[in-house]
Amino acid sequence: AECEKEPSSNMWIYILLGNMLRGIGETPIAPLGISYLDDFAKEEDVPVYVACLHTIAMLGPMFGFLLGSLCAKLYVDIGFVDLGSITITPQDSRWVGAWWLGFLIGGVASLLSAIPFCFLPKNLKKPEEANNDKSSYDLLENKDFCISLKKVLGNRLYFILLCSSLLQFNSFIGFLTYKPKYMEQQYGQSTSKSNFLIGLTSLPPIGIGIFLGGLIMKKYKMGIIGATKFAFTMSFLAYAIGLLHFFVGCENHVVAGMTVSYE
Repeated sequence: AECEKEPSSNMWIYILLGNMLRGIGETPIAPLGISYLDDFAKEEDVPVYVACLHTIAMLGPMFGFLLGSLCAKLYVDIGFVDLGSITITPQDSRWVGAWWLGFLIGGVASLLSAIPFCFLPKNLKKPEEANNDKSSYDLLENKDFCISLKKVLGNRLYFILLCSSLLQFNSFIGFLTYKPKYMEQQYGQSTSKSNFLIGLTSLPPIGIGIFLGGLIMKKYKMGIIGATKFAFTMSFLAYAIGLLHFFVGCENHVVAGMTVSYE
């Protein structure tokens, strides 16, 4: 009974609230930012601008993994304990890195990056050569949310794109979530090195691919059907190449009671 102890920390509440606030702050960037580009840019330039927006968005996770790699090398209680008294190293299974430091640095960086937006004018003048498609304006002018939502979801092409994006992001998030742990367990890498390798090898190619996709769409002036076929072809090739992960790995570690008997 003396070894049993119920968890009493409420710190998870602060992490939950922090992530909720972050989500609220990030939400307008994608729908409003892309809508603004679609309304105020030339039609042939929209793919490149949207590609630039998504490419820059890839830089955040990349630097996040690199920052996580650095924080994982620091002891969790840095600043509160004498580091000279710590006898374990990051290679020790008992080591816990300063996971909280990344949230602090990222939060400060987000606040600083938000300051320039406070100086933007309330209304921006639309250039004469901008895209004349008024579809987004029609949705914004309609004050009934349910009717606007019905119009959006009633667009079959948009609905298919939405379903495709959900599948892609679900696989992508799972890939980034579990691949560092897989590298630790299967290849004997430290948490710090795993995060560093993921940030360096996975995200930059994605950002480059998004940017090149925008350039290709602009060069060949793809319409809706052409862009759909292009997206489907690239997604299918990515899926086929991703299947090669099943052929990569090491033998399972020897674990008493699981892979070998206790004797």
